Amino acid sequence: MIRRKRLAAGALALLAALAAGTTFPATAAADEMDGRPAPQVELVLDVSGSMRERDVDGGSRMAAAKQAFNEVLDATPEEVLLGIRTLGANYPGDDRQEGCEDTEQLYPVGPLDRVEAKTAVATLTPTGWTPIGPALKAAARDFQEGDGTRRIVLITDGEDTCQPLDPCEVAREIAARGIGLTIDTLGLVPDAKTRDQLLCIAEATGGTYTSVQHKDELADRVGQLVERAAEPTVTPVAVEGTAACEGAPALESGLYTDRAEFGQARWYRIDLEPGQEVRAAVSVAADREVNPGHGVLLRAVTVHGREMVRGEAAGHGRTDLVSTGLRLPKGDADEEAPAEVVCLEVTHSFSPAAGVKTTPGLPVELTVDVVDGPSDASDVAAFGLGRGWWLLGALVVTGFLAGLVWGWVSRWRVAVWRTN
Repeated sequence: MIRRKRLAAGALALLAALAAGTTFPATAAADEMDGRPAPQVELVLDVSGSMRERDVDGGSRMAAAKQAFNEVLDATPEEVLLGIRTLGANYPGDDRQEGCEDTEQLYPVGPLDRVEAKTAVATLTPTGWTPIGPALKAAARDFQEGDGTRRIVLITDGEDTCQPLDPCEVAREIAARGIGLTIDTLGLVPDAKTRDQLLCIAEATGGTYTSVQHKDELADRVGQLVERAAEPTVTPVAVEGTAACEGAPALESGLYTDRAEFGQARWYRIDLEPGQEVRAAVSVAADREVNPGHGVLLRAVTVHGREMVRGEAAGHGRTDLVSTGLRLPKGDADEEAPAEVVCLEVTHSFSPAAGVKTTPGLPVELTVDVVDGPSDASDVAAFGLGRGWWLLGALVVTGFLAGLVWGWVSRWRVAVWRTN
């Protein structure tokens, strides 16, 4: 997927910097890049007693979280100021008041020392309560002064156990302060109460909620959120797709959000000038419990319904984010050629679990990029193959020659057998 490629690119850049023997402060790296204030991220990890449960790929939830943290710390961009806070890591007793105060900053928000951060995480042992509300209040005060983006990534396996301090209300209070702090939540247990609470926290601050049950999913999602903080802030434009291409909203290059109902397609249209091409990608997030087995389809068709290109991705088990993309190449620019209308269709095969509300539809994030097409005709798709014609021709020739050689060897062996 796209996000994995970007994480891999970040990891390669990090290895290159280490090989050169040079380490730059995160703020300096940010200044050298584009002068933007350094983005700040704090990972808030649940270390309550329930994290001992061994239901994540045969290991404990705590072991999965530690592995994910190690991978994320290795791939964290240099310009990101990163910190770590825990909840429920120290007090093992039954005193509610003391248990609900059990949150501490394990690693301060600042330039990342990977060895020190990994060492701190390695010492964690599942211990106490789940004071999500107090941890979020404290985390909101952990960030440095400045105008850069601020993001909290909360990883937990259960509900807050310190009511009546409602963590959702805490998130709303943080949002009301107008400090530009986003809270993303990840739940390790997909039960309804935990999902509802974490979804409420995320929505209050414009963040995202994801339910994960596998180590790789956890590492990928946390890494994606950390890397997202380093990107220039882009506010998605809300659009409403239609049930058919006719009358669909016209999109230009940009980021868009919509809702896709279960079993319904959403249509959008893009006007292409001669010589242009469109690149599009879509993500559909399951913000509620869905049945196993699902996929996402993005395809481009003409106004007459002829399919030109498609991109699809499938998920299985409890996958919360499925992405797919496509690229529609255009030929050489022709000054006299008319503009062309491309219709984009987004569909998904998610189905709601029993008792789950079907409205509103699932969140859709659609990225559209309209660019000038290639000047080299060899880059233009021909019958959907593009430069694949060269590979196809090479395979045909190779197969033909291999057939001749094999036939000659077979006849020779038969002749030898008859002679003997």
